[in-house]
Amino acid sequence: MENTVENSDWMLTAGERGNDATRLRRRHPGGAAWTGGNDVRPLVHGAAYFTELLRAVRAQRAGDLLMFTDWRGDPDERLDGPGTEVGRVFGGAAGRGVVVKGLLWRSHLDGFRFSERENRRLVEQLEEAGAECLLDMRVRPGGSHHQKLVVLRHPGRPECDVAYVGGIDLCHGRRDDASHRGDPQTLPFASAYGPRPAWHDVQLAVRGPAVGDVEAVFRERWEDPSPLSRSPLVRLRELVHHEDTEADPIPPQLPDPPPCGTHTVQVLRTYPNRLLRGYPFAPDGERSIARSYLKALRRARALIYLEDQYLWSPNVVESFARALHEHADLRLIAVIPFHPDQDGRLMLPMNLVGRVTALERLRRAGGDRVAVYAVENRAGTPVYVHAKVCVIDDVWATVGSDNINLRSWTHDSELNCAVLDEAADAREPRDPGGLGDGARRFARELRLGLSCEHLDAGLPGSPFAPEDLCDPVAAFDAFAQCAAALDAWHEGGRRGPRPPGRLRAYHPPEMSAPVRTLAMPVYRLLVDPDGRPLRLRRRNAF
Repeated sequence: MENTVENSDWMLTAGERGNDATRLRRRHPGGAAWTGGNDVRPLVHGAAYFTELLRAVRAQRAGDLLMFTDWRGDPDERLDGPGTEVGRVFGGAAGRGVVVKGLLWRSHLDGFRFSERENRRLVEQLEEAGAECLLDMRVRPGGSHHQKLVVLRHPGRPECDVAYVGGIDLCHGRRDDASHRGDPQTLPFASAYGPRPAWHDVQLAVRGPAVGDVEAVFRERWEDPSPLSRSPLVRLRELVHHEDTEADPIPPQLPDPPPCGTHTVQVLRTYPNRLLRGYPFAPDGERSIARSYLKALRRARALIYLEDQYLWSPNVVESFARALHEHADLRLIAVIPFHPDQDGRLMLPMNLVGRVTALERLRRAGGDRVAVYAVENRAGTPVYVHAKVCVIDDVWATVGSDNINLRSWTHDSELNCAVLDEAADAREPRDPGGLGDGARRFARELRLGLSCEHLDAGLPGSPFAPEDLCDPVAAFDAFAQCAAALDAWHEGGRRGPRPPGRLRAYHPPEMSAPVRTLAMPVYRLLVDPDGRPLRLRRRNAF
């Protein structure tokens, strides 16, 4: 069928982004707010991403550019076996004459189990190799830089240009694959995930004109003249450690790569309303990720497919609940972790109370049309779902660093790519939402690829074939059937052959009223803070 809907029905217009200061508003002729003609591929799991990234960086030559931002980076994390450590590979590129520039979140003190020491080690190793890498603490109090991007540019060879955007950090614990046996290089983690936590994640490989938009995101932060930290203590430590605190110029940005595919891409961000002196490229913050979700959810009619690390915050899930309430045929599938990444008598309630209240709100709105699952590997060990993916009606898809919570929508720096494929998917149903959009190939293939992994669809013994999952109702029922069979097998003492699939129904733990009362203020203040201006908080607007 012919698509009858314009990009602006799903994507934000320039005015709807809500941030006049960003150069993303000025990069495209006629004020276009997105780029067409891109080729976007999902790289599911860290092993797939790291292997491709290694190959791409090793192919770079003198004069090429490598730019990256990260929440955490471990210099000894292996991209693909011995000799492929991140610090060694990126440092080797700098040694060949590649211009290597990086921004790492400085992190809070290591006593809080974040990444301060590891990030400093990566910075030091890259600086010694001739790269320039800065520890960036230009955040709100208690906030972080959570963007995970790598941009590779090649003067004279634009066909090689690529940007990687998603949820995968260049650090320990991330290099897993579909077998979910975990990364041999582990991080301290909740005990429920065992000594080698399994990890489910997604990154995008973007080629085409949108590479220029992702690069512009990096350059805005790199060229911010504000000090890397406002803290006198941090400034003193910078002096003691002789840290580089001044960003050197980067060669001028190249023209955008030429069109090479059928994907329209919109680059979306979160930046907080930073107190006192804001970002020059987002003086009032930016909440285009939140606004993009709000716009896309208004068109949701058949199926919202989510994979998310948190799925927290009643303020945020209200938009999902509203869509479920208004459209009686709309279903929601959410794939989340069994357990938070931190346990303990203090941390666990703070990490659970936001999810418990959010799921209660969703189920009040959608009843049995809301289904929430967790994932385990074949050994029965929980898999930590770190992916940040949403697909609506097999039309609009977004992947990035952003989680479904207030922190990601308002408080930390985040980066997502929303993708709308010009190519229709000819399989039935051709128009799941019934609004004339037509199912789009990228969104449907992304949902089917992730669903097939969780269901073991297409494998021997599985009752499901990939083509069976195109229909939203059939997919919703397949998830329920798979999880019910596996839950029954566990409850029956795991006797007999293990049923196919990896899904377990997620049931939030019971939390007493006193525990909720005590946990909620700490949750709101520390775990899921609000980075909006006061005028927006009052209206719960973004």
